[in-house]
Amino acid sequence: MKLSRRARRMNLHHARKSSKAATLNMVSLMDIFTILVFFLLVNATSAEILPSQKNITLPDSTSEKFPLQNLVIAVDEKVIRLQGKPVIAVRDAIKSGQTIRPLFDALRAKAKVRDKNIVDRKGVTIMGDKKIPFHLLKKIMLTCAGAEYTNISFAVNQKPQVSDN
Repeated sequence: MKLSRRARRMNLHHARKSSKAATLNMVSLMDIFTILVFFLLVNATSAEILPSQKNITLPDSTSEKFPLQNLVIAVDEKVIRLQGKPVIAVRDAIKSGQTIRPLFDALRAKAKVRDKNIVDRKGVTIMGDKKIPFHLLKKIMLTCAGAEYTNISFAVNQKPQVSDN
C-alpha cells in the first residue's frame, strides 16, 4: 500500500522528533553553583555567631564593629554562664562582694588553658539580658578586669542607624 505525500511527511516528522534524546546544558548550572559557593564562603566569615540563648533578650545598638572571638559570659535572669557552663546564680552574684569569686576562678582557669582560636589579647564578650541590673553588670566587668580580661565587649542586636535628615 502506497502512502500519500502527507502521510510520508508526517512519518518523517515524527521520526525526527522521537530520535532526539533530552539534553541538559551543565555549563550554566555549574556557573550558578560556583557563584553560590563563592558567595557563601565570603559571607560566612564576616561575623562571629554567638551562642543562642532563648532566655536572653539583647539590647539594641547601632554598632558597626563585629565582636572578636572571645570567651562568652552569658547572663540571664537566673544564672551566669561562662562558655555555656553555669558558674553562679545571679542572686548569689548580687549578694557577693565587689568581685564574683566563682566567675573570677573560672576566668583564671580559662586563662591557663588558652585555646588557639581565642584572641591573644584576653577578651570576653558579655551577652547579658537587657533587664539585668547595672550593678551586676559592673561586678561582672570588675571581675573580668581582675582576672586580667581587659578587652570587654557587649553582645547587642544591631539595628539600622537613623539618619539625621
